Amino acid sequence: MAAEQSNQFTQEQEKLERDQMRETRDSGAHAENKQSTTSEEKSTTNRKDKRGFASMDAAMQRAIASKGGRAAHAQGVAHEFNSAEAREAGRKGGVAVSRNRQHMAEIGKKGGEAAHNKRKKDNSNSSV
Repeated sequence: MAAEQSNQFTQEQEKLERDQMRETRDSGAHAENKQSTTSEEKSTTNRKDKRGFASMDAAMQRAIASKGGRAAHAQGVAHEFNSAEAREAGRKGGVAVSRNRQHMAEIGKKGGEAAHNKRKKDNSNSSV
């Protein structure tokens, strides 16, 4: 029962998104028709238009993404990191970075220089 409702919900979402995309595309086509044909011919050969999701304004993209998130939660397939999973992911990233000894040495050197420079600044201010 829940799967049927979520499937119907997803189909309705897809239909709404298609309709919105058509409206956006049609309104853009009317604006392009107002341009002269010579500039249109030049622009179509040289330009690389954004297509699909990238061509939508930010508000439209957020609305569609939000619907996708709601659908995933409704279907029960959405995943949210808990603190333990986030900690484990961070640990893995740290292990991967620390394998490169040269990179870690550079990081340590910068940290040491920053600490020493801070002490130098603090000492010079106290004598003034």
